[in-house]
Amino acid sequence: MVSMCTILVVDDSDSIRNLLQLVLEDAGHTCVVAEDGRKGLELFHSHKVDLVITDIYMPEADGLETIMGMRREKPDLPIIAITGAGNAMDNFQPLQVANAFGANACMSKPFSNAELVETVNKLLS
Repeated sequence: MVSMCTILVVDDSDSIRNLLQLVLEDAGHTCVVAEDGRKGLELFHSHKVDLVITDIYMPEADGLETIMGMRREKPDLPIIAITGAGNAMDNFQPLQVANAFGANACMSKPFSNAELVETVNKLLS
């Protein structure tokens, strides 16, 4: 059993952000949420976060910039990259790129609530 942790959720979709927050808080975690990478980095600096979930495609700062910025400052921080973009978009594979940029886990939308909680718990244990 993973003890309660603070999770930063960064996604430009209100509905995705709200759903992730609901699922994670149901699982006993605290969430701080941001609508883009720039705001995500601000919250990363102003809150002690135990794990980050970031979308890849966002305005302001995208998920890859967000991952790199956080990884530079906190190399051991668990990061989950998520995207709804297809896996073979002009041979660009965003989840593989996110993994190369330092994401510990990558999830393609849509994923189940159980998959999300399982991945979060695995990275936090």
